Amino acid sequence: MVFLGTVVNGLAIMVGALIGTVSSRIPDRMKTTIMQGLALVITVIGLQMAMKSEQFLIVIGSLVIGGMLGEYWDLEGKLATLGNWIEKKTGATSEGSVAQAFVTATLVYVVGAMAILGALDSGLRNDHSILFTKSLIDGFTAIMFTATLGYGVLFSAIPVMIYQGLIALFASQINQVVPQFLLDAFIAEVTSAGGIMIMAIGLNLLGIIKIRVANFLPALLVAAILVTTLYLFPLLFN
Repeated sequence: MVFLGTVVNGLAIMVGALIGTVSSRIPDRMKTTIMQGLALVITVIGLQMAMKSEQFLIVIGSLVIGGMLGEYWDLEGKLATLGNWIEKKTGATSEGSVAQAFVTATLVYVVGAMAILGALDSGLRNDHSILFTKSLIDGFTAIMFTATLGYGVLFSAIPVMIYQGLIALFASQINQVVPQFLLDAFIAEVTSAGGIMIMAIGLNLLGIIKIRVANFLPALLVAAILVTTLYLFPLLFN
């Protein structure tokens, strides 16, 4: 089943979020410490991912162009609006908590190498081991996120399943059209660009700065386009 890993990942997030709601009685000081610890780990993971690039000019270009597109489309605002809509429908009493939890958790779970590689393995080889591992990590993270940010984390499972499911669905077609070395280059540069976004999420959670991370999401698509351009027109980058 192509979607098995994706479904398990979504269920793990939901179960973790539900457990996190039971843990919501954690004292505020402890919540702050837990969130700071998670933020530091997320920042380090992002830094490690960012170092995967083999053509850092592609990463720079993808972030600049992708950031411009994201600002033009106001992706951060649209995600926040969706979170606020969910908040109203569910009758949340803490204004903004559902939106913040939904946006933060969605970005953490979607922007990462494991999401892409795991979905590709599910589609190409029917191997779900990467997504099973990601499910364990996401489930535990969902507990902590929900305990500190609120139950909006629960709804992040929906975009995660849609995103990974689509990658898995089209993986066989991608494999037939895209050479393996080009696919490897694409994964490296997308991972690096995604890692910088993960770092930004960590900095946001630490309260050091406020970066509209969602507005950089088009950078992932731009990175793929730039990698393809490098393959087709190598002299442009030499």
